[in-house]
Amino acid sequence: MTNKYEEVLKQYNCNLDDAQIRDAVKQLIAEKVLENDTPEVKKFLLGSVEMTTLKTTDSDASVMAFTEQVNKLDNEYPDLPHVATICVYPCFAEAVSQTLQVEGVEIACVSGSFPSSQARMEVKVAETKLAIADGATEIDIVMPVGKFLEGDFEGVCQDIQELKEACGENVPMKVILETGCLKTASNIKKASILAMYSGADYIKTSTGKLDPAATPEAAYVMCQAIKEYYKKTGIQIGFKPAGGMNTVMDAIIYYTIVKEVLGEQWLTNKWLRLGTSRLTMQLIDELTK
Repeated sequence: MTNKYEEVLKQYNCNLDDAQIRDAVKQLIAEKVLENDTPEVKKFLLGSVEMTTLKTTDSDASVMAFTEQVNKLDNEYPDLPHVATICVYPCFAEAVSQTLQVEGVEIACVSGSFPSSQARMEVKVAETKLAIADGATEIDIVMPVGKFLEGDFEGVCQDIQELKEACGENVPMKVILETGCLKTASNIKKASILAMYSGADYIKTSTGKLDPAATPEAAYVMCQAIKEYYKKTGIQIGFKPAGGMNTVMDAIIYYTIVKEVLGEQWLTNKWLRLGTSRLTMQLIDELTK
């Protein structure tokens, strides 16, 4: 007897071949990436960056200094777009909120017992609500990966639904799939569908705390899932690759995948985000040479 979550998955092609996905991504990169290596694309990417600090050594003082970097960059480079978001632990939402001076930069908090998602639901909900009360305008949570791998799709969806209720309609919620733990394209596709079905406003590849983090193959599968979900429901879901983006070309590859799979409709900093900090100055350096 199938439950409603398995019935949802039956509506999508989740029987994917990993080798075929690798080949498709390799071909797409070879044929399309170079045409996107332009100043216009790099400007767009800068405006999609989520400046992130998620260190054990973070403190109020260090996070305020981190936020001041965003203020400073906006003053120093008025002709370039500001980053999309500052992403921190929930206990620093207030520090960012009090320090941030750049209009339009969102404050995202990783919540729900990041990066493991291993906590009682009451704790996850409380942490999420407190982050929003302290100034978070977006919330990033981690899908309960252990439940997913055991086939407890109902448990996965209930967790996501409950945290989305805690966020409310006005605070977008990103669901991190931790694709490196899911291993196969089929699992990544299933996790994407379940997360969107359960209320995710964005799906995100990784926490950046485990290897492998974001990969082009995972991004390709997730974007396919977003496209199919949009066709069936009319609901547009955002995408965020995170972790392992070391170069500007890495970011251009993800941009290219989104452009080719999802199309121009997703090429705004509302629907495409990049979870990285190191690319901020790399992009600025390339744009101001």
